[in-house]
This record gives sequence, C-alpha cells and structure tokens, in this order.
Amino acid sequence: MLPLIKRLFDSNEKEIGKIAPIVNRISSLEEKTKKLKKTDFKKTTEEFKKRIEKGESLENILPEAFALVREAARRTIGQRHFDVQIMASIVLSQGKIAEQKTGEGKTLSAVPALYLHALTGRGVHLVTVNDYLARRDAGWMGPIFDLLGISVSSIISEQSFIYDPKFANEGANDFRLTHLRPITRKEAYEKDVTYGINSEFGFDYLRDNMQQNFDNVVQRGFYFAIVDEVDSVLIDEARTPHIISAPDETPTNKYYEYSKIVDKLSSDTDYKIDEKLHTAHLTDHGLSKIEKLYGIENIYEKDFDTVYHIEAALKAKTLYKKEKDYIVKDGQVILVDEFTGRLMEGRRLSEGLHQAIEAKEEVAIQRESKTLATVSLQNYFRMYERLSGMTGTAETEAAEFHKIYGLDVVVVPTNKEMIRRDHSDSIYKTGRAKFSAVASEIEKANKKGQPVLIGTTSIEKNEILSELLRRRGIKHELLNAKNHVREAEIIAKAGERGAVTVATNMAGRGVDIILGGAIPVNPDGTEKTGTKEFEDWKKHHDEVLKLGGLYVIGTERHESRRIDNQLRGRSGRQGDPGTSKFFVALDDDIMRIFGGDQIAGLMTRFNLPEDVPLEAGIVSKAIEQAQAKVERFHFDSRKYLVEYDDVLNKQREIIYLRRRKILESLNEKDFRLKDDVLQDLKNSITNVVMSQSAQGDSSEKIVAEFSTIIPFDEKVTLSVIDKFWMDHLDAVDSLRAGIGLRAYGQKDPLVEYKNEAFNMFEALNSGIEDEISHRIFKVHIATPEPSGSETLLGRRHQHVHTVEKPAGGDMGADETIRLLHRFQTFQELLRIKTHLRFQMFKLLRNKKSEEMILVGVEVARSINVVIIRTD
Repeated sequence: MLPLIKRLFDSNEKEIGKIAPIVNRISSLEEKTKKLKKTDFKKTTEEFKKRIEKGESLENILPEAFALVREAARRTIGQRHFDVQIMASIVLSQGKIAEQKTGEGKTLSAVPALYLHALTGRGVHLVTVNDYLARRDAGWMGPIFDLLGISVSSIISEQSFIYDPKFANEGANDFRLTHLRPITRKEAYEKDVTYGINSEFGFDYLRDNMQQNFDNVVQRGFYFAIVDEVDSVLIDEARTPHIISAPDETPTNKYYEYSKIVDKLSSDTDYKIDEKLHTAHLTDHGLSKIEKLYGIENIYEKDFDTVYHIEAALKAKTLYKKEKDYIVKDGQVILVDEFTGRLMEGRRLSEGLHQAIEAKEEVAIQRESKTLATVSLQNYFRMYERLSGMTGTAETEAAEFHKIYGLDVVVVPTNKEMIRRDHSDSIYKTGRAKFSAVASEIEKANKKGQPVLIGTTSIEKNEILSELLRRRGIKHELLNAKNHVREAEIIAKAGERGAVTVATNMAGRGVDIILGGAIPVNPDGTEKTGTKEFEDWKKHHDEVLKLGGLYVIGTERHESRRIDNQLRGRSGRQGDPGTSKFFVALDDDIMRIFGGDQIAGLMTRFNLPEDVPLEAGIVSKAIEQAQAKVERFHFDSRKYLVEYDDVLNKQREIIYLRRRKILESLNEKDFRLKDDVLQDLKNSITNVVMSQSAQGDSSEKIVAEFSTIIPFDEKVTLSVIDKFWMDHLDAVDSLRAGIGLRAYGQKDPLVEYKNEAFNMFEALNSGIEDEISHRIFKVHIATPEPSGSETLLGRRHQHVHTVEKPAGGDMGADETIRLLHRFQTFQELLRIKTHLRFQMFKLLRNKKSEEMILVGVEVARSINVVIIRTD
C-alpha cells in the first residue's frame, strides 16, 4: 500500500511541476492586463475567437486568456485569482479533476477554464449539486463573464436565467441573484456558459429525445463540462439513474397485503438479511409459511410477482430505516440522501420498493411507474468531448475516476499551509457510552467559547444527541433534513464564539463556515471594511482564532473516507487553526457489519469498562480497513452498473440518433433539390420493378401511372419508435433483474445479458420496421384520379404506393397479397420508404412538391405503375 501511495504522491508532484511554468507565464502577463481599458476586454475576446477559427489551439491561447480573466475578476468582483486557483483551472482545462481543499475558492477557480473553452462558441457547462449553487455561482461570476463579452446562464428545476446587469430583481435576498433574468430553457443552453444542476442536464437530455418537434429540443451538444463536487455526482450519485416515467396501471392495494404478510414472518426462521450486500430473501421455511397463508401448494404457480413483492416488503421492513433512509412528511415517504443528509423530494425507489415502504408506514401508496426514458450519470457525462471536475475530496477515489471516466486526479496545493490538528479516534463499547462522551467533550469546548460542529449519520442520532445537550443546558442549533430551509442561516453562525451546531452529513459540503461568523458585506458583495460592523466582526474572528478555531466532532465513521474528510474539512480553511476528532462505538453500523470483531476482541482482552475508550493505532487501522472494504464493495457495485448499463447505452445511442435524424430532417428549411437525389429515387423505383420483370413479367403488365408522391407521416415513425423503446426498457429491466441466477448454471451473467440484450434489440428494430410498415402500408384500392395540378397537390396527406390493378374491376385481397409478396413482402418497399422519408418531407415542406411530382410521374410513366391509396 505504501509504495502505491508513494507513486501517487510522486505522480502528483510531477503534474504540479509541469503546471508551475504555465502559472509563471500567466503571472508575467499581469502588468500588461492591468493597463487594459474596460472596452479592451471584449475586443481581446473577439481576437481570441478569430485566432481559434484560424486553427490556433486552446493550449496556445491559455496563458493570455487566463491572465485576462484574472484581471477581469479583480476589476469586477474584487477578487484576484491566487496562483493555486490558476493552477486548478489549468488542471480543469486539461480534462482532469482538481482536488482543492474546503475554502480554497473552487467557484472562482472554474472561471478561466470555462472562459477558455467558451471561446470556441460551442457552449460549456458547469454542473453543480443544487439549485441554489447553480443560481448563486452564475450570478456571482456573471460580472466577470460580462466584462469579457461572454454570456452566462443558469438552469434549475423548471426555471432558467441569464445574467443581465441591466435587469434588477429588487426582491432578491442575495446580491448574487439580483441580476438573473428569467429566459427559456433553449435560450439558456444557447449561451456561452451554462450553470446548472446535474439532474436537470440529465433530464433535459432525456426530454430532448422524447420530443416530437425539433423546435422543442433545448440542448445543443456535449463539448466541455466542469462537474463541481465531482465525487458526489460521479460516484455517490452514480448508482441512481435518471428516469422519466409515467404512472402504471398496476393496482396499489396489494402492497398493504404484502406488508401484513411480512409482519407475520419470523426473523429466526423465515428470512435472511445481509446488511453488507443490502439484501433480504425468504428461506424455504418462509416460503412454506406464505403458501399456507395463501392456501396454495406452490407460491410460484400463483405468480412470480407475489414472491417478488413480498421480498420488496421484507426489504422495506428490515433494511430501510425511518429517520435515516427516509422520513414521512405530509403523508409522503421522502428519501434522505445518505451522503449529504438532504431530502430527495420527487425521487422514488424503483421495483416496488417505494410502494413497500409506503405500505409499511401506512400512508397513501402512489402507483408504480413505467419507464419512458432513462440514462445513468456515468453514461450521460461520458458523452462530453472533454470532462473535468473539482472537489475537496477526490484522491481516495482516484482509481475509480481513472477506470470508469478516464479522469486523472491532481491534488492542488493550498494557498496557505494547513494547520488543523486531526486527533486519533476514541472507540467505545456501546453507542450509549459514546454519545455520553461526545456530550462531555462538547460541554468542555463550549465552556471556553470554542465553536463546535458535530456531525451525525442520521436524523435519529442527530436528535438523540440534541436531547443529551438539552439536558446539560447547552444551547445549540439542530440541522437536519427536517429543517434544511435554515441551513444557510445556521451554517453562517456555526463559526461564532460559543456556537454549537449538531448536523447530519449536510454540514460536510456547501457554504463555508467563517470563524467569528459571516463577514459583513455591502449590497454589491464587497466587504464593509472600515466600518464599525466590520471591526466588530474582526474582533470576534480573532477571539475564535485564539480559542483554536472550529472544533469538528464526528460521532460515527461513514462508509466512505471521503465523507469523513469532508466533515473534517469544515475546519482549518485557508490556514485557520482547527481541530477534528471522531468518536466510534462497536455497535456503529460500519463496525458491526464490516469489522468490529477484531476490536471487540481487543476490548475484551483489556477488560475495559464501557465508558473508557480505547485509543491505539490498531484501532484506527481496523477502522480504515473496514472503510476500505466498504469502498471496494461499492466500487464493484458501480463498476457492475457501468458494465451492464453500457449495453443499454449503446442501444440508446442508436435509437436516439435515429429519432434525432428524423427531427433534424424535418427542420431543414433550405433544402435544395439535387439531381443526384432524384436520380437515386428513379433508380430505387426502377430496380424494384425491373427485378420483377426479370422473373417473367413484362413492364407492360405492371401497368400504372405515378400520379403523386406525398410525405410519409413522421409522427407515425416517432410514435412507433417511442412505444417500442419504452417496452424494450421494461423488458431489459426484467432481464437484468433475473440475470444473476444464470451464475447457478455456471454461466457468466454479464455475457448472458449482453447476448440476450442484443437479441432483444434486434427484435426491437424488426418490430419497429414491421409496425411502421403495418401502419403506413395498409393497402386499399383506389381508382386513378384525374391528372392535374389540383389533384396532384390536393392529396398530400395520403400515403401512396403502387401495385398492379387488374382490368375489369377491384383487385381481390389474394391478388393484393400476391403482388405485395412479389415486392419481397414489404422489405423493398420499406427500404425505399426509409430513403424517401427524409427527402420527401423536405421537398414538400419547401414548396418543391410540384417539381418532385413531375419527376415521380416521369419515372412512373416509364415503368407503368398504378395507384393504390393507403391509410
């Protein structure tokens, strides 16, 4: 392990060494940029764009561009990029992940890289984790981009904005939101730089690929993106795909029935749970008991869904904990993010799990959903030509970032030396003893006035500790998903003298905790230096510094070391002093599930009382080993997800590309009729008929007049594709749910999944073509219409194809079918139709129909074909 760490360290040093000369080059241009007039910034931007158009690389322009941005930031928002922030932005421009510690200014660091890539005119994206940051950062950095002549927008849930210095929202409670003017979603994506939350980018992609009109498509491509809190988005959120769904018609009362059945089962004999794998399944004894309850001999003969949903109810009862995994609010079950501690309103568990929890809590059950479109975050972000990210905690996941996304991690030095003290863990036999010790530690720090931030892993434990502090008379603020609306207010005061803040994982990310409290600022965001208010803050700030800064206490180790590091990182920002310490118990989830036996043996051997902690290097090592086990397990899970989703992703790309071509072909306004297109059309029709002539029929026998060629209905094609794709998603989900059982037959589930998914996709495509032909080529007899422009142009909403009409009357069904089989059972017709689909819409929509019809008639007369009208 040590050699690996050393290699990573050496590799990082080499990367920093390569970047340092570029930083020096940028700094050398500073005096030159200081002399620029205000109007020179936009002029210089235009010059950069012209150089790029002529073929100059972004790498070559980077030093000048970054120097320009640094000066623009100094003039507009009063902040000059530190060298380490410039270094981070270079890392981002190279398509890598920059790890910057808390308080190092990631928001400002992203601007030079965004500006450089925006010069291409292709649109760049900054991906954030919540609505507030998407708006705040666009408005905060807006003045910089505006001075440079770069437009900037923001997309959040159901709203979009542009930074417009001429617009003022007087009701904004944050100066950074004042100049955000509402615009349409499409307009937002047309801007040079777009800030937005990860879920909205993903859902907009899915919605675009469900549109029936190209004008409603909002995204314009996937060129360059910087993902803020990249570990949260690409790792923590990776197991949760984005899904657009519609309510299914499945009855909901059955879930109450399943929940009542599970209540009758015994944990000793009827089922087994595996907390490590997060699974629950029935034993043979449990299955027998259920069969007796239903009065049947074989539960699987009833239907497979019954067992499936009973096991979902079992998971809801045993694995999903109220106040930890979810809360019940206003009669609804709302999930809690295990990594951030925030509510995930609007997000639901799939496969009947959410309904099972609703039944368990005896609230109204919402219907199951049918998937209309889905994409995983991994595959969405891998569509970008160049992807980068920034976070305070990425190094521990460097291997995963490289293997899955091809992203290297570079740890950027801090601007000032980190002086925070991280103490060894204290481990207790029980959670009761641990929380008592935590309360005592808080009381001791509070008496001297040192601010304390305490992190808990659930709402339940958050409230347990709050009650202990209340009994001791310690004033404190409680922050969890239930009162998240006060998050900014509570965190802003968490660094004040004597402040005690008890928070869930919400405290690990977000607004910086400033020692002494929030810095007084003017309406434009500049500090109120020279005022009494500012002097009072400075006095409080210095007092807290002398007390040792912020004391961060962790009440439990998280499964991921990153989450622990995020909590620690709230202290010691920008060279401030600080302290951190974790308190752990043997009955904590991570110790109980992944590694408590070794330490329990030690405590028994030393015969330590319940309230006496064990503090030793072996303890910390055991905890780290337990975390490493969990991280490996989750990495395998995410890798498994990627491998399986890659199969569906390739199919998704093919289907979405087909839809896109149809929409784009209908949107082209200036299509020019070309001789080669017409000649290709003539050849296609001629080839089919001549192939029949070669089989014995003369062209005279295949008699016709090609009166008109009219457009095929694109709505038919799109609706068929969407319907079949939706059914395909359901079928693939079902395949994936049961594919693991193939391992019992000594078969590789992934290989089996790939093979069967491929066969299903082949069937999907055949089914789409057959259904389109069925809808478009429903043949009915029609006698030839009189020729003339009125007739030719008046039937543009009919679909026509041509077959022989016998002399003496209507053609019988058998004869029709015989002739159609001679046209290779629709396949040749379908091939021609596919070719004509794109061309004929363009022609007819652009008043080229007369020209097209004349050519069609010319071709038809030469090969003698009759009209048959189709619905």
